[in-house]
Amino acid sequence: MSNTGVSLESLDKDQIKTFSDFLLSYNKLSELCFSDCVNDFTARTVKPNEEKCALNCMEKYLKMNQRISQRFQEFQMLANENAMAMVQKAGASG
Repeated sequence: MSNTGVSLESLDKDQIKTFSDFLLSYNKLSELCFSDCVNDFTARTVKPNEEKCALNCMEKYLKMNQRISQRFQEFQMLANENAMAMVQKAGASG
């Protein structure tokens, strides 16, 4: 197999993993918001209060997810900076 084939295979696996993660997140969001917001099954249509609840639920979930991602990135940057400082300190003393 050529190097190009390996990178394409790797790319496909990364894309599949990303899409799989997206679907898991989407399914979790759908399940959470549905169970929180839909409680009347007597009508065929979605009631305005259910729709508003679901939109609020989705917005809150996405904002929370975005904030967690930001905090994780901040934590990773700080951890990397600390690791670099330790390497530089070890290099200066040794």
